[in-house]
Amino acid sequence: MLRVLFIGDVFGQVGRRVLQAHLPTIRDQVDFVIVNMENAAGGFGIHKEAAKGALEAGANCLTLGNHAWHHKDVFAMMQEDAKYPIVRPLNYSDSEASGTGWRTFEVGGERLTVVNLLGRVFMEQVANPFRAIDELLERPDLGTVFVDFHAEATSEKMAMGWHLAGRVAAVIGTHTHVPTADTRILTGGTAYQTDAGFTGPHDSVIGSDKAGPIQKFLTERPHRFSVAEGRAELNGVIVQIEAGRAVGVERYRYVEG
Repeated sequence: MLRVLFIGDVFGQVGRRVLQAHLPTIRDQVDFVIVNMENAAGGFGIHKEAAKGALEAGANCLTLGNHAWHHKDVFAMMQEDAKYPIVRPLNYSDSEASGTGWRTFEVGGERLTVVNLLGRVFMEQVANPFRAIDELLERPDLGTVFVDFHAEATSEKMAMGWHLAGRVAAVIGTHTHVPTADTRILTGGTAYQTDAGFTGPHDSVIGSDKAGPIQKFLTERPHRFSVAEGRAELNGVIVQIEAGRAVGVERYRYVEG
């Protein structure tokens, strides 16, 4: 049995701190760790410091999302793919986009392919994620497939889960930062959760200091947001896989203090 831990959006320095402190304490309980680093660098994108910290803590693969290109560091890291196992969204329509949207790993003698998809509803103007994953799944050499679907709309995430039911081992959503309570195994052995939640400041508005969002809603005017400080939380999902299909799935949550 293969146990995969997926950790939701790491947000800012607070998220990086709790990831680096807590992941080593549970790393020996799983076989492989995927971490979404979409917001790791000050809330937007990933830089080398964030990537190195996550990998040193025990991450095996780093996924991204709509802020994939926010820091110039990402382009250099994608050129060093053996050192930085980063997977950016598969469905960029530009065929010359840096990096790769999927990556296959050897885990305990088995092949595990991690795919990152980006939603389109209320999001970026990218290629159709449903068509992109269909095309990828035509490959015969992927082994077990684990999908991080970085999307805003609950309906789009659920549709993707059912679209891939029985075809991949897991479809776990990211981006909205709030863990959902719909953890389950879909028909055919596909683990699903609409959103894994995030890893970052616990006493915040999805990672930001509370004052900025509150003032924006009160005044209806733009306000500068900053990463909140204080205690942190870490959210994720553990998927148990046999013969390429999920046989167990559970939410994982840790809150400091």
